Amino acid sequence: MSNTSKGIILLLLSAFGFAMMSAFVKLSGELPTTQKTMFRNLVTAVIALGFVLKNKVRVFGERKNQKYLLLRSGLGTLGMVLYFYAIDNLVLSDADMLNKLSPFLLIIFSAIFLKEKAKNFQLVAVLIAFIGTLFVIKPAFSLEIIPYGAGVLSAIFAAGAYTVLRFLGDKEKFYTIVFYFSFFSTVTLLPFVIAFYEPMTFQQVMYLLLAGSFATLGQFGITIAYKFAPAKEISIFFYSTIVYTSILSMVIFGQFPDLYSIIGYFIIFSASFYMYSKNKQLDKAYG
Repeated sequence: MSNTSKGIILLLLSAFGFAMMSAFVKLSGELPTTQKTMFRNLVTAVIALGFVLKNKVRVFGERKNQKYLLLRSGLGTLGMVLYFYAIDNLVLSDADMLNKLSPFLLIIFSAIFLKEKAKNFQLVAVLIAFIGTLFVIKPAFSLEIIPYGAGVLSAIFAAGAYTVLRFLGDKEKFYTIVFYFSFFSTVTLLPFVIAFYEPMTFQQVMYLLLAGSFATLGQFGITIAYKFAPAKEISIFFYSTIVYTSILSMVIFGQFPDLYSIIGYFIIFSASFYMYSKNKQLDKAYG
């Protein structure tokens, strides 16, 4: 099996992990968003710590990388809280698709902060994706737009976190970065959880533990996948999460995206496919 094929399989597995995480977060019911986020990250922190200790590396990374690890963790925590809020208040596939705007925003952030020049076709893809977003959000001057705004903001903060990750590159091991982020978010959210704690049933605890386990599968899957193949070659397959979340929305929650959302999904996916195709053409031209 080629490395590209391994990368695709791992990315499909990662997408499934994140889709299941979203479903279990929603299944956990009426709990504070910060409480859900903290329990999800606590599970990931414990698992990631096992990898850190096994490989005998610095638990919190190198001193010179601390400000970047903190920035990545802060942006990632804000993005996750907003994403979980969107999951609780939107059709699952809508929340997931809005979060998937982050790769397009990453292009803009990389150009601004990392001085990576954006190609014309990438800017076109960003514009197309933005148009698709309008179909999903269906802008209206009412409180109903707040969860959609949270979904877009979750993508913005996620793109910021990924920009910092690109800067870090191979300066830290992936399990160190995952542990740092998970530990940071657990500690920073703990005061809010204590202040607004809602008692949980055994079933809710199990749902959140499962959410954390599947999130870890997704996190490690996507990280290892990109070690087998460049993101520009396989990233399109990560959009399989939309298929998974759409099925889960309909089967588990009885929620169906409306026609405008489906059109928006198609437009955003088309933008991603367009960018993927152009990258393949460039590889052939310069290969």
